[in-house]
Amino acid sequence: MSSAQPHRAAEVSEWDAQADVVIAGYGIAGVCAAIEAARSGADVLILERTGGWGGAAALAGGFVYLGGGTPLQQALGFDDDAANMEKFLLAAVGPSADPVKIADYCAGSVDHYHWLVDCGVRFKEEFWGEPGWEPPHDEGLMYSGGENAAPFNTIATPAPRGHVPQMQNKRTGEKGGGYMLMKPLVETAEKLGVRVEFDTRIQRLIVDEGGRVVGVLARRYGKDLAVAARTGVVLATGSFAYNQEMVAEYAPRLLGRPAAAIEEHDGIGIQVAQELGAQVEAMDATEVAFFGDPQMLARGVVVNGRGQRYIAEDTYPGRIGQATLIEQDNQAFLIIDEQAHEAALATVTATPFFRQQPTWVAESIAELESEIGLPAGSLQESVSYYNEHAALGADPLLGKKPEWLKPIGSPVAAFDMRGFTAGFPLGGLRTDLDARVLDTAGAPIPGLYAAGRCTAGICTGGYASGASLGDGSFYGRRAGRSAARG
Repeated sequence: MSSAQPHRAAEVSEWDAQADVVIAGYGIAGVCAAIEAARSGADVLILERTGGWGGAAALAGGFVYLGGGTPLQQALGFDDDAANMEKFLLAAVGPSADPVKIADYCAGSVDHYHWLVDCGVRFKEEFWGEPGWEPPHDEGLMYSGGENAAPFNTIATPAPRGHVPQMQNKRTGEKGGGYMLMKPLVETAEKLGVRVEFDTRIQRLIVDEGGRVVGVLARRYGKDLAVAARTGVVLATGSFAYNQEMVAEYAPRLLGRPAAAIEEHDGIGIQVAQELGAQVEAMDATEVAFFGDPQMLARGVVVNGRGQRYIAEDTYPGRIGQATLIEQDNQAFLIIDEQAHEAALATVTATPFFRQQPTWVAESIAELESEIGLPAGSLQESVSYYNEHAALGADPLLGKKPEWLKPIGSPVAAFDMRGFTAGFPLGGLRTDLDARVLDTAGAPIPGLYAAGRCTAGICTGGYASGASLGDGSFYGRRAGRSAARG
């Protein structure tokens, strides 16, 4: 018997707390659900398993993937519309992408920007155009999904959509854009009278005789609590990145890799919903971070264990990570000459810890190939072909942009980047456009809503930085409004 199976309301002798809308999780999806539910007139209670608000969102770089012609895009001179944004996402986020959900997200993107700003989120009118994981300062806009790189720059008109909340005293991984996104949203929720119980972890859903979700069983300081939800329960509990059994079952490529998430992402929201017959989708889909400096990657060539290039090095580094882990068995080597290496080190970056010393240094590609142990002639052939076309400003093989094309000279170095990947799962509960959790027959489960990384959002394979905070906040709002209606 699963410990996450639903509990019958008839077996609850006394409710320990009650609210119209009960939300599990106080990250980006939870706080946005709380705001909209409260604005809809609902009494809202958040159950957060840790001792404070924020979740993974507060520790993130803070990209919110927005487009379609936001005021920030317009102010910085970038033309975009919903159709162009949709065209890019359909090409970039995976072969099983939900076209209806993506169209919905793109059509509502500008409105969502205004909603965030109305809640106190600020975006600085400054663009960062260099390759990087995130802006090094408080610039508000950046390419965050490879929109300006091959192959997408030939599919849709490139437009930067990584919107980063303006921050103060930036500390990457501690107090960056994600913190400055969450802080004003939490303050908005507090002003609306949203109640919170910290150190309270949900265990099971409570259902009535008709199968409607009417509350949750939770646990706090070793005591079980029955919490009634008069109109709806919202699951905003994050991914299953730290549930090794679920990772092994659904996304085994991530086994043994660092999880780019927080330990509280243990899949509980998915599990309790599955016990009610909830449908899951894209459970094998993963985002993969790559622990490489984008400035170095763009200036060199990345080859696999056969000495062959396999991706345009000036693209979104998450795409390099996905291609490396999923398609190249985690085998990657960065080849770069001394001049390009020094030029990269002279640039500003938000992630200086990715700038390690080279593993091998040699006077020639042939010598470097031997040092690495690549198949004889493989790297020499790859670099010779690259150099021949780079001298002409072209990359017919993979489409790297001309500004990053320069023949690789001597002396030359190689970075051993095997295993330099981390990630988190993208799959989860299937929801409709109103954030209702759907069962295996495609029907809504009464009283149950979900948003954020416990759901399958707009990314079901490929990824763009900001998609998690983007669809988590967007559909978190929908979940709050729907749950308030009941």
